[in-house]
Amino acid sequence: MGTITYMAQMLDAAEGPEATYEFEADEALFDRPRMELIATFMEHVDHVELPKEDVGYEIYSAFKNRDLKVVTALGALRLAHGEIPFMVMISPKPKK
Repeated sequence: MGTITYMAQMLDAAEGPEATYEFEADEALFDRPRMELIATFMEHVDHVELPKEDVGYEIYSAFKNRDLKVVTALGALRLAHGEIPFMVMISPKPKK
C-alpha cells in the first residue's frame, strides 16, 4: 500500500482560528477505525508540529462520514501547562 497526504483542520481554545496541517499516512487509513486516523494525526502533532512538547490527548467524541471522507473529533490536548479543548476534522487531501 502507498501513502497519501491527509489534511487536518483544527480549532483549539488557546489559538482560536483554524490551523491546517498536512501529514503523510497509509492510503487505506481512512477505511480503518477512526481512532487510528486520529492517533496518526496526533503522532504528527507530537513529533512534527510540537516536538518540544510531550503532547497527550483525550478524545471525547469522534465520528466518521464515509460519504464526505472526513473524521471529526472533539477532545482536549494535554500539554505540560494544562489542557486545551479542540475540534479537528481530518480527511484525505483533495487531488488537484
